Order: sequence, then structure tokens, then C-alpha cells
Amino acid sequence: MTHDHDLVLKPTAAQTEAALNPPPGRNGGDLVVETLAGLGTTTVFGLPGQHALGMFDALRRSDLRYIGLRVENNAGFAADAYGRVTGEAAPLLLSTGPGALTSLAALQEAAAASAPVLAISSQIPTAGLGGGRHGYLHELPDQQASFRGVVKSVHTVRTQSQIPSAIADAWKSALTVPHGPVWVEIPQDVLLSETAIPVVTGGDAFPEELPPRPELTALAAHLLSNAERPAIIAGGGVVRADASGKLRALAERLQAPVVTTYGGKGAFPWTHPLSLQSWMEDRHMTDFLEDADVLLVVGSGLGELSSNYHTFKPRGRVIQVDADLGKLESNHPALGIHADARLALQALLETVVAREDEAAGERVRGVLDRVGERIAAQELTLEQGLLKSIRAALPSRSPSFWDMTILSYWAWAGFDPRGTNTMHSAQGAGGLGYAFPAALGAAVADPTYPVLAVSGDGGALYGIAELATARQYDLNVTWLIVDDGGYGILREYMTDAFGEATGTELSRPDYVALAESFGVPGVRTSAETLEADLAKALGEPGPTVVVLPAVLRMFAATHLDD
Repeated sequence: MTHDHDLVLKPTAAQTEAALNPPPGRNGGDLVVETLAGLGTTTVFGLPGQHALGMFDALRRSDLRYIGLRVENNAGFAADAYGRVTGEAAPLLLSTGPGALTSLAALQEAAAASAPVLAISSQIPTAGLGGGRHGYLHELPDQQASFRGVVKSVHTVRTQSQIPSAIADAWKSALTVPHGPVWVEIPQDVLLSETAIPVVTGGDAFPEELPPRPELTALAAHLLSNAERPAIIAGGGVVRADASGKLRALAERLQAPVVTTYGGKGAFPWTHPLSLQSWMEDRHMTDFLEDADVLLVVGSGLGELSSNYHTFKPRGRVIQVDADLGKLESNHPALGIHADARLALQALLETVVAREDEAAGERVRGVLDRVGERIAAQELTLEQGLLKSIRAALPSRSPSFWDMTILSYWAWAGFDPRGTNTMHSAQGAGGLGYAFPAALGAAVADPTYPVLAVSGDGGALYGIAELATARQYDLNVTWLIVDDGGYGILREYMTDAFGEATGTELSRPDYVALAESFGVPGVRTSAETLEADLAKALGEPGPTVVVLPAVLRMFAATHLDD
């Protein structure tokens, strides 16, 4: 009897010849880049370091495109964005110790946002491993320990023969839902030593699927079909699963209003009659969702921002679909369905019974009107006008990347992304400095559309060095810097809480002159000229910096209300 697992592919004559006579001059680094190429990689990000030189030397013997950034953390943000835009695992090549550790904040963001980043780091020579203090440059007693609590999986290489399998396993881990960053480390001597191992020619590493349990989707379909006031919260899992079409079909069949979380921007059409848009930090929206008798939560853990700072208290039945097992029922009791959003939505589409609800659209309009009236009463016309100007200037299919700054907080709630997988921010982990290097990674992934990055002056200072990267690779990124002379959101938080702010004011450069010193055009704009200046910058090839001097205000919070 022959079993499927007994079947193996026989090598071709050409493969046998190549295995018997590998080209000379190859090292362990060649095994890394050959494996990546075999898995379908075309582009890698990173920054060289002494222990990692074997990998970087091998790049010149490969067809891989290398994009080198100036700071490891920024390289991680660029790889994160590349992974979000393409859905592919984005390799990030790093050196030992300080180089590796500098990437931690970026890998935390990738983990929080489920971005598939394949970080490959060097290590000290094999003789120094094991925790002893040998005094090697960049030595850490246990480098992996710094990453175990951040990445999905850790993969250790001790010999050259382990390289292809370790990288393939890491690749599979990064792309199995929930997507996320993974860590591979290879000692310096393993990378530098000449290798007799044949050229890596195979590379299939198929991620595992995560279908829902049928008895759970059957119950969920029954609850939704018989609900009187169903509603849907769509999170980032819908975007990552490319399931927005299925979400729309299900919402229309059920006549269920849909609100998207900040990570789920674009999962549902902004102007659809059933769209509640993204005003998650508004009591009117929270009240509406609490009133749903059946609430379907897809691809969201209902964390702090998605629950109006944990003030959301659902009164009806909650159905939660998430690929991350740890998020199921972590904040609210629910019918938890551990599954990929796309597969779960498909199963629900096949089993729900269509509902008629002529009042659903009216209820949606009522909520949005109340939200609009609340915002209008605060006389925040400058901030709303800036969002309108940006939306008018940005081409519909162009991606945008937003740092942790007041205008981004507005955009999370009130910006129409006009498409799935087009709006990204660092709200997963909440670190500064994400927008510009991430936008560079997106521009590398798809140069056919200009990319917008939005930062405050505080966040911008994290990424100034990458103006050199933007210029070196001539990337089509327009960087809007809102300059208010400090960490504006922290200034506002501290003033509200303590009556005055401490440590929030910044001495900063002339950003226009600084950009021009890198050979990047810079322009100073105003609220009145922003739309025209942005449109011009986005319409021209290569990088541009647009500086907007402005002090912005946040809309009033509602989570502190009684």
C-alpha cells in the first residue's frame, strides 16, 4: 500500500548535477539568501553589522533586492509595512546584540498588528554560545530571551545544514494566522564558513489554514439569523484575511450595521448605508453596540481602543471570531470561534438566513448624526478641515501611514481610507516613529502609487535619518510633518490631568531646510494651502517633505463620562 506521505519528488538530472557540483566561494550566508529566494522572496530589509557580514556578502551573489535603512528599528517598520501591503513574509536582516535589540520596538508593533516579518539575526560565534561570559563583541548571555515575549516563534541555527529548514519553518510560522514576526538567529562562524552544501533549490513552506469548527458557526448563524438588532465590529483580522468582500455580503444579508476598529480601517466601505464608520471612542457608538442583541466581533480582541477604554459593556450575545486564541473571550464572555476571518465569514455566509430590516440604515444615520453633533459642538473645525484636505489630496488607492500624533488620532476615527488595506498606523503597540519608515517599505512594495506618511514633530525626529534612505532609493513618499513644538498629545494629556505639562516641549530643526540638506524637496504649508501642496507633492516622483506648523486639539473623550 502506498500512502501520500510516502511519495517524494525525485530530483531532476539538472538538480542532481547542481548538487554534486555546487559553485565555489559560497558560505553560510548564501544558504540564507538561497532559501529566501526559494521561498519567493524578492526584497529584504536590514542594516549590516560585523557578525552578519556573511549574509550581506551573499546578497551580492543573489538576485534579491536589498533596501538598507539607517536604524534597525526603522528597518523593522519598513519590513512591517511591506508585509502588511503584500501579505508576504518580509525578511529583516540584522546583526548581533545592539543591532538586534534596536529592532525590538518595531517587532512589538508587528506582533500587535499581525504583520509577517521574518527577522534573521546573526549571533556571536558558536564557541561563545551557552551563557558564559566570553567577552565577544555584542555578546548577550541569551539573545533569544529578549525576543521570546515579542515574536511568534524563535528558531535557532547551530550548523549550516539547519539553515534552510529553520528559515522555512520561520516563514511558515510568520504566515500562519495570526500572522506575526518571527526570529531566526545564526552564529557568525556558521554564516562565514565556506559551505559544501548544495545550492538550495526548493522552498515550499505552506502556512496552515485555520477553519472554524462547524458546530460553532452553525450556532452563530442561528443566533444572527434570528437577531432583532444584530451589529458587527470588524477588526484588523478582516483586513489581513482579505475578507472585506465576505464581510460586506454578510452584513447586507443580515442587514447588520458595521463599525470598524482602528486596526480594521477599510474592512467595510465608509459610505455604505450600513457603515457606522470608525468612531469607537464615542459614547453614542458604544451605546449603540451595547444595545445589539447579537454582536458579531470579527478579527478584533476588543482591546482598549476598540472598547472605548474598556467602558463597553455588551448586554446581548457576543460572537467573537479571531485567529489569535489568546484574544478569544479575553475581555468579554462570548461564543468564541478560533478561526481565520475569511473562512469563518464564508461559513456564516453559507448558513445564515437573510433578514429584512428597513430601519437598519435609519439607525445608522441616527448614530452618525449624534456623533457629528457632539464633535461639531466642540468647534474643532481646523482638525476636521485638515482631514478633508488630506483626503482630497490623496489618490484613492494610495496607502497612508500614521504616527502616534493628534492628527492620527483624528484619522483613526474620522478618516475615510477609501479601500481595504490602505490605511495603517502604529496603534497596535503605540510606539513613536512608525509612519515614515513604514511608508518607505510600502513604496518599495508597490511603486505604482504615491505613499503618504503623517507624523508630529516629535515622532518625525525618530526617522530623520531615513530621509537619506528615501533619497537613495528615490521612493515615492510624501511626508507630512505637523509641527507643534513638542509631543502634542502628551502635552494635552498632562495639562488635563495635572494642570501643566512636563517634558513635552522640544527644540527642533527647520524641517524644510533639513529635508533639503538630504536632497529631498521641502515645503512649508498652512491649513489653507495644505490640499494643494500635498496634491502637488504626491503627484511628483520621489520623496517630499511638507511641514505644517499647527497646534491641534483632540476631540473630547467620552470614556470618563458617568
